[in-house]
Amino acid sequence: MKKVAVTDLREGAIFSAPVYIEGNNLLVPAGVAVRKKDIVRLNSWGIESVETDGKLVTIVTESAKPPPAGASNSPKADTPVKADTMVKEASGAKTSSVISLPEVQENKGAYRSYLELIERVNEVCENITNGVSVEARSIDNISGRLLQTVREQRNSFVGYILGGEIKGHDAAKSLVNTAILSALIAQELKLPHHKTLQIVTGALLHDVGMLRMPKDIVEKRGGLSPAELQRIQSHTLYTYKIVNKELLYPEDVGLIVLQHHERWDGEGYPRHLSGTAIDIGARIVSVADAFEAMVSQKPYRNSMMGYQAMKNLLSDNLRRFDPDVIKAFIQTMGIYPIGSIILLNNGALARVIEVDGTAPLRPRIKILIDEFGKVFKNDDGDVIDLLIEKSLFIARAVDPKEVAGKHA
Repeated sequence: MKKVAVTDLREGAIFSAPVYIEGNNLLVPAGVAVRKKDIVRLNSWGIESVETDGKLVTIVTESAKPPPAGASNSPKADTPVKADTMVKEASGAKTSSVISLPEVQENKGAYRSYLELIERVNEVCENITNGVSVEARSIDNISGRLLQTVREQRNSFVGYILGGEIKGHDAAKSLVNTAILSALIAQELKLPHHKTLQIVTGALLHDVGMLRMPKDIVEKRGGLSPAELQRIQSHTLYTYKIVNKELLYPEDVGLIVLQHHERWDGEGYPRHLSGTAIDIGARIVSVADAFEAMVSQKPYRNSMMGYQAMKNLLSDNLRRFDPDVIKAFIQTMGIYPIGSIILLNNGALARVIEVDGTAPLRPRIKILIDEFGKVFKNDDGDVIDLLIEKSLFIARAVDPKEVAGKHA
């Protein structure tokens, strides 16, 4: 396919073959004129070029264009799509209700379970920090409960991770989120139940060694000195000691926490292991931990959109992560994870509510603002399956801050 710069596109341009956005997403079919609003949207989405196998056939002027079937002569027929406009003008509009996750009232059980898991893990973290004895049995109970609720409330839990709506208990929340994501990957890989449970336990404990690190180093905003970096990297050894010597977990769990910073290319720590020499549990937790770190708010940086975090994982190129684990993660989460806010090619704004591992670019979505600018403040917009609605596709992911601004 040849590229056509968006700056070279003209309203009314007709090509002899379909024109695509980024190779797979249809902009216009062959023989159909490019509209002015198509060009406006491409510019607003930051897309610099489109692709086609065809040639420019002709450019139909406005006066020569036949009116669309059923088109009205009313000025409303040419009113710009408002959903895209709302994204641009978000700073002046209180639209937080539009981009929120499904109301907690819709699934109080899942929300309570998620909050309870964080509170219980936070209690474990406080005890470890203060040197208070912790029984492995209490952690096992948390692991079992987490795995059960992930199976029952998968979509809700993923939405909570991306929503970041629980404030405080940052360390515990990060551990719970990593354990949820690790459980999803292990299930996608069809690992045995006992191994999945070990991985969940390892994920819940993978960073507890950080609890005994100086806060001024852990939360430092600038670069770390070589000595500080070495101190931070030693947290895997501290964690291993806590897990094996204090909590008396077997080596299968110990290896997960010890090796979760090893890299596929052998450039990780503490032992520079590579490839399948790294425990499978550690490889899973490594991916889950990296994604969680990117999408969660940290003292030293803002959170990243789920879509951008997923793109970062996809661009790893066999450096940090096991490619099979990345593939499983994409299949279970989708390119646009549940809870992601997306802009459709017709200008509507929607939230991803379900993903299909066989078609990660075509999830089920719920409309938040339709193409005519109607806002569904009560989360009662239409549900659309993009696998069925072939004429619609995701133009880009939208940072919720673009819509809600300071009102989110």
